[in-house]
Amino acid sequence: MRIATGIDGFDELIEGGFLDERVYLVSGPPGCGKTTFGMQFLLQGAKTDDVGLYVTLLESPQNIIDDISNYSLNLQSYIKSRKVLFADLGPRLEYSSVNNFNEIITPEYEIGTASIENEAPSPALVYKEIANYVNEYNVKRLVIDSLSAIRFTAKDISLEEKEMSRFVRHLKKLGCTTVLISEMTDPQSYTTEQFASHGVIFLHNFLYGKSMVRALQVIKMRGTKHDCDMRTVEFNKSGLKVSNKLE
Repeated sequence: MRIATGIDGFDELIEGGFLDERVYLVSGPPGCGKTTFGMQFLLQGAKTDDVGLYVTLLESPQNIIDDISNYSLNLQSYIKSRKVLFADLGPRLEYSSVNNFNEIITPEYEIGTASIENEAPSPALVYKEIANYVNEYNVKRLVIDSLSAIRFTAKDISLEEKEMSRFVRHLKKLGCTTVLISEMTDPQSYTTEQFASHGVIFLHNFLYGKSMVRALQVIKMRGTKHDCDMRTVEFNKSGLKVSNKLE
């Protein structure tokens, strides 16, 4: 079964969309459109009554909501209808406090807090929280932003790759289609999550001549014939649009 992403011009590159219940990695430098990609993916599902969960480990949910609301994507209505949920699992250590807080935007669009461990969120803790939300709200589409926030939490660096592999492997058991966002700047700098994910999409943002160029490239897509060329990306009122091959 193919899952439409909602990214104009993208699904044609991957035989009609993602394969159901698989894990995909979307990587790239700042400003390339990773958050917009993730939100369009969730909102496409909301149109067909698939509940989507956006898990943020860096940015506050309200900032993401404010930014995406600049597009004509009808985000607010899907939040109110409980088709798009947000969970903030990032650390909330205040300078005047010794406690961390886990901030949640509920389906009723109210913000609540719950104490979590007084440290950066570990892969195991993040997975446990996500699994609870997926089961409670019957989540079908999941976005985790950003994988980079939990990548370096292992106390023993030698265990980092094993911990990340275990995290991705467990995500595959959740029964939903997952997009992992990662702050990577070099598509040839191979990481465990690239090998473990079913697909890898890289969003480029670079200086070409005297102009900044945004582009998208499908690096890997298991079980799918896909376009490997770098294609230009533009932002319009509906979000990201993938178009012509970059010459």
